[in-house]
Amino acid sequence: MGLQLVQVNFKARDDSALGRFWAEALGWGVSSEGPGVTNVEPMGFDWPDPSAVCVDVVTVPDPETVKYRAHLDLGTTSAAHHAELVTHLVGLGATLADLDQNDVPWTVLADPEGNMFRVLEPRRIHRDTGPIAAVVVNCTDPRAMARFWGEATGWTVHEVTDDQARLRSAKGVGPYLEFVRTPAVKAVCGRVHLDLMPSPGDGQAAEVARLLALGATAADVGQGDVPWACLTDPEGNDFCVLSPR
Repeated sequence: MGLQLVQVNFKARDDSALGRFWAEALGWGVSSEGPGVTNVEPMGFDWPDPSAVCVDVVTVPDPETVKYRAHLDLGTTSAAHHAELVTHLVGLGATLADLDQNDVPWTVLADPEGNMFRVLEPRRIHRDTGPIAAVVVNCTDPRAMARFWGEATGWTVHEVTDDQARLRSAKGVGPYLEFVRTPAVKAVCGRVHLDLMPSPGDGQAAEVARLLALGATAADVGQGDVPWACLTDPEGNDFCVLSPR
């Protein structure tokens, strides 16, 4: 029993354009499951595979009103790779962002629709994650978030302190899921949320019930009659439980 973190979902004005940006940024391919949706995933990717967390870009009428507290960290393998990747991303339409980060070894960028993300300096821990080093969620209590998300997904907790928690698939592949204690967390937002998928043989309804028992809350974001379930975690971060494939 457990849920796999399968993708991060971006709300966008133009899913096709933003999807192309992220495909070029990550070196992945694009596909579409219907109008207004662009899927970005590695070539030949077969869901659900913990070796990657994909990107799903969805057009909504007014993405500026959609606020979430998650972002992507991209990994690099050397100082030269870091510089080359930042130059490449800016060439694709990203812009340098000033979040009062002062003198830090990483670079903060915004994608063409203003979603913040970071290009990290080389870190040994991220050497085998793929282009996405981590999916990062701002929070007030990393320890509590690690407990909830660890039980929700069955992922292994690799680090937990008062300031940060880091989880990864029990198979030891793919990006990390990190929770970072952030002052005034509600003011730090993007238009990104997490999508989870039940493991083979586990039903969506049973997994939703399990999450509710762990402390999640059912959410109404105006989704209407859809095949996924919208929930919030104990700190109010929206996420979705997809139907099994």
